[in-house]
Amino acid sequence: MIKIYLDNAATTPMDMEVIDIMRQSMVDNFGNPSSTHQFGRTAKSSVETARKNIAQHFNVTASEIIFTAGGTEADNLILQNAVTNLGVQTIITSKIEHHAVLHTVEHLKETHQIEVVYVSVDEVGSVDLQELDALLSNTTAKTLVSLMYVNNEIGNLLPLDEIASICKKHDALFHSDSVQAIGHYPIDLQKTPIDFIAASAHKFHGPKGVGFAYFKKGFGIKPMLHGGDQEKGARSSTENVHSILGMEKALDIAISTMDTDAKYLTDLKLYFINQLQANFPEVAFNGLSSNLEKSSYTILSTRFSVQNELLFFSLDLAGIAVSGGSACQSGSNGGSHVLNAFLSPEHAANTSVRFSFSKNTTKEEIELTVEKLQELL
Repeated sequence: MIKIYLDNAATTPMDMEVIDIMRQSMVDNFGNPSSTHQFGRTAKSSVETARKNIAQHFNVTASEIIFTAGGTEADNLILQNAVTNLGVQTIITSKIEHHAVLHTVEHLKETHQIEVVYVSVDEVGSVDLQELDALLSNTTAKTLVSLMYVNNEIGNLLPLDEIASICKKHDALFHSDSVQAIGHYPIDLQKTPIDFIAASAHKFHGPKGVGFAYFKKGFGIKPMLHGGDQEKGARSSTENVHSILGMEKALDIAISTMDTDAKYLTDLKLYFINQLQANFPEVAFNGLSSNLEKSSYTILSTRFSVQNELLFFSLDLAGIAVSGGSACQSGSNGGSHVLNAFLSPEHAANTSVRFSFSKNTTKEEIELTVEKLQELL
C-alpha cells in the first residue's frame, strides 16, 4: 500500500540531521543544566548557545526567548502573563484562532473577569482591520490583541505589519501565535514590532514537545509552573536539552533552505490546485487558501460539493493522510470552528479537506491523491 503524508500542518517528519544531533546529545550531553558540576555546565552551555542562535534568527536577544513544551504552553504563558502580570483587562482576538488561544482567553475571562472581544472576519476569513482599529479607539482599558500569523486550517496570512501598526497607534500589546509560520516565513521582530510570539519545533521538522515563547524585552514574566528557577524564573522544569538542540538545528535548516522550499512548495500547491479544478469542476477553496500570495504555501483547504462522511476513513485506508474541517470528519458535532465562523451553513456542511505539504511532498504523491479522490468522489 502507498503511504502519502499530506498532514504537515499537524506535524512534520523530523529531519535526519535533527535526529542525529539529538541522538548525540543523549549520549554525550546528559547532564542536568541546573547542576554546577562539569556535566551540568556542559548541558547549560548547550542550552544557552541554542537560545542565542534561535534569537538571532528573529533579530532579538537571547534573554527574550523562553523555552516551553510547545506552542500551546507558549500561548498560555503569554496570555496568562499579560493578565496576571501586565495588567491587561481586555483581549481582542478572533473566532478562527487556535484553541490554545480561544480556550485560554475564555478561561481568563472566567477566572479574572477580563473582557474578551472578537473582531469580525469576512467571507474569506480575513480580519476586519477597520473594525480592529475602531475597537481599539473605543477602549481605555489596557488591551492585548491576539491574532495568529498563519491560520492552521485555511492558511490565511495575517497582515502582520498592518496589525502591528494599528496596535502601536493605540498602545495595545500584540501577541501572534506564529506556530504555522516559523521556519516558513521570515520574521524580523525589530522591523515588525510584535510583543509576543509562540513557536513549536514539530511544525518545521523538529521534535515534538518543545517550542518557545518570545517576550519583548522589558516585560516581566510571572511563571505558570512553580518549583524551580529555570528559564530565569519564567518556567520551572528541567530543560529538555536534547529537544532544544534538535529545535535549534531544525530552525537552522528551515531558515537556510527557506527560499528554495518556498518556491518548490508554491509551485507544488499551484499544481495541486490546477489538478483539482481540472478533475472536480465544482471544487472550492476555503478562505484565501487558493491565493498564493495571501495564504501559506504549506496549506490548501479544499471544499468539495458533496457530503462524504467516509472520505477521510477511505483515504486513510488507501494510505493517504489528510485532515478535515467539518463535523463528519472531525467527530465533533459542532464541526470546524474556523469554517463555521465565515462559511454559510450549507457550505460548512460539505466535505472540506485540509491538505498540507512539506519539502518532502512530491508531485507524484499529488497525482496519486487526485486519482484516489476521483475514485472516492
